[in-house]
Amino acid sequence: MSDSIHPTAIHHLPPFVTAPGETDVLFNVVVIFMILAIFALGTFYLRLHSLPETMAHKSHKVQYELVAVLGLISLLTHNNIFWIAALILALIDLPDFSSPLAAIARSLERIAGNEDKPVAAEPKVAEPEPVASQPAASDQASVEGKV
Repeated sequence: MSDSIHPTAIHHLPPFVTAPGETDVLFNVVVIFMILAIFALGTFYLRLHSLPETMAHKSHKVQYELVAVLGLISLLTHNNIFWIAALILALIDLPDFSSPLAAIARSLERIAGNEDKPVAAEPKVAEPEPVASQPAASDQASVEGKV
């Protein structure tokens, strides 16, 4: 075979064109870049997706669970409205209604005189020590050698 170039071909080839039988460096670089880009985008997507959960982590348990469920539903159904709802719920600090209501209930019980009084501590009865069915080994007389 001759190494001559075909008469209709251009005489100067660009550097990304490889000769037959040689390694295509540009292809290998693009494959590695695409694999890294896919992993980077996937990591970014999952980190962005878990943003409402990390924001709601410091809030109340019920609010955190609601945000986590909404985030999971949005991940599985690909409906962005669930993710937006989770983000808004994570940003809003829900007021604590149960503590003031419990304080009001305790105050009303105290006013009515129905508050739970602590039960007086009953005196403890000393339990007798259990009697062993067999005496300890040191209490038994040695019977070895006696016939």
